[in-house]
Amino acid sequence: MPTLKPFEAPLQQSPARALPWVTVMAGSLMTIAPVAATLPLLPPFGLLMLLAWRLLAPLALRRWAPALLGLFDDCLSGQPMGSAMMLWTLSFFLIDLFDQRTIFRDFKQDWLIAAVAIAFSLVAGRLLASPIGGHVDSLLLAQIAVSVLLFPFAARVVAWVDRRRIAA
Repeated sequence: MPTLKPFEAPLQQSPARALPWVTVMAGSLMTIAPVAATLPLLPPFGLLMLLAWRLLAPLALRRWAPALLGLFDDCLSGQPMGSAMMLWTLSFFLIDLFDQRTIFRDFKQDWLIAAVAIAFSLVAGRLLASPIGGHVDSLLLAQIAVSVLLFPFAARVVAWVDRRRIAA
């Protein structure tokens, strides 16, 4: 029977460990899909997937994952470089703060936590990306509403992928 070297053990688990990363990256890739719209209401699908993974399967992503996934999103979305890295990491820490304060949560509380994190990330991203005098505030509120309403769909997709990941 051959012995495994210490660096070979993580390679055997890589497909299951990579699924959360791949789904968040696929969500970030949604921003480059050619969609004809009269209003820019496309939600940040990468952020939605990241928040869903963090709230539904807290151990699926490491604590440093939002920085790298945010860098990937910054490269695709056109936001200033480092904004998603910072905002996604702060959202992750915000959820950690809620985790320390609560013993158990249900989906309504997860949805509320995700809504706060989404609103924080979109408002702060707007402040970093556009001038203060820009008239995008009403569209930003509509984008926040669409994003918050799409979070249950992202959570359902993450739950389905997580069930498949655990079964494999």
